[in-house]
Amino acid sequence: MQLSRKEFLALVARGAVAAGATALPWTRLRAESPGPIMTALSNYMAAAAERALPPDVIEKTKQHILDTFAAMISGSKLPPGQAAIAFARAVGGDTAGTVAGSVVLTSPLEAALANGVLAHSDETDDSHGPSQSHPGAAVVPAALAAAERFGIDGTGFMRAVALGYDVGPRVTMALGGVKFRSESHRSTHSIAGTFGASAAAGSIARLNAQQMRWLLDYAAQQASGFAAWERDTDHIEKGFVFGGMPARNGVTAALLVSLGWNGVDDVFSGEDNFFEAMSPAGTPATLVDRLGERYEVTRTDIKKWTVGSPIQAPLDAMDNLLRRRPFEADQVQRIVVRLATSAAEVVDNREMPDICLQHMITVMILDKTASFAAAHDKARMQDPVVLKHRAKVELVADAELQRRMPQRQSIVEVILSDGTRLTEHVEAVRGTAANPMDSAEVVSKCRDLTAPVLGLAMADRLIQTVMTLETTRDIRLLRPLLQRS
Repeated sequence: MQLSRKEFLALVARGAVAAGATALPWTRLRAESPGPIMTALSNYMAAAAERALPPDVIEKTKQHILDTFAAMISGSKLPPGQAAIAFARAVGGDTAGTVAGSVVLTSPLEAALANGVLAHSDETDDSHGPSQSHPGAAVVPAALAAAERFGIDGTGFMRAVALGYDVGPRVTMALGGVKFRSESHRSTHSIAGTFGASAAAGSIARLNAQQMRWLLDYAAQQASGFAAWERDTDHIEKGFVFGGMPARNGVTAALLVSLGWNGVDDVFSGEDNFFEAMSPAGTPATLVDRLGERYEVTRTDIKKWTVGSPIQAPLDAMDNLLRRRPFEADQVQRIVVRLATSAAEVVDNREMPDICLQHMITVMILDKTASFAAAHDKARMQDPVVLKHRAKVELVADAELQRRMPQRQSIVEVILSDGTRLTEHVEAVRGTAANPMDSAEVVSKCRDLTAPVLGLAMADRLIQTVMTLETTRDIRLLRPLLQRS
């Protein structure tokens, strides 16, 4: 006997299906109570909007919001960001959503997607090593879109963003982190981003614990992306995978549930659950490990230099050497940079300036810094002076530094023409949890990225507003500060 789902449910409603009728189809439709991990996680998420954050977490959350806004605004001048703005302009929609660095207004879903791509238009945004993710590029655009849709004050916005950082990275850590990424060929960046964006948007939508369980179900169903993004040479697909897609996914999940959609009560346990599908060797308990005690936003790195993560430590080393023993490019005979083997593969003589180690080291010895403008000046890669000094830079893939991953360490040796040897070993990159930037450094970086787009006065207004978000009564008041006049 073949029953349709509708016929089967009708039989259930009339009591016609006996408890032991296991031969009938659709028996797996029965509801199951959520397990202890889902219960703890969903309760924590539902209470986040009213839960005060510790002072140090508030400060870090402000830094990461500001850093992501800066990445979005500066990204508007780059090809991926321009593609995102063109998309948002083309699809139109209502005017609830702000697209940063532009004059475009659109619907929440399109705004989240566009701002996510803007945030990862290059290598400016933050990153979380243990989860192999870039939380800010998905969480902050999703939170902004949801805040403009539902309305929320600055305190609620910060709490939602902090929740997104807590949930998203824990998901890919539970899947296995680096090991899961390398063995599955999936994109941990988009998976963590989808769950983080969903959590942030769900908090702003004031979903209750039951709704948060459905939200996580829809996040799981949308969790996608695979490592082919590594072959993207223009950073457009990468911006979509890291930021745009997961930000849109998160807002989608929150809107669906807020409008009455229901789903599976526990997608993390039971038959055909998320971990069975993604990583049977995963550890679901990691989802709630020290939840409310260890805030992942405090373990998320902010880049001092607007370049790919593997280049951060070498630039730190060069900066330290130049401060300790100033020298000119013409005095340099040779530079040897040692990186972990996996890191060296990513940045070895790449075609984009901000992920080309040899080029950025050359920029540093010529300019005595590595500015955002220099890191995105592709034409300069053909400058005869740059090419002359770039030939002196040797990149060595170091097996010992590979064993120390995920710490992105580097050893840089500079040999001057007079025989002087200068060596610097960076074990903790500036901006990481082990060597954090202070607020003044984050503000300086933000000003460098946003002033060319917004103007200095507006950039300073944005900085002041974000660093005092607890006084903002409605996040929608940020719109004129995020857009070009």
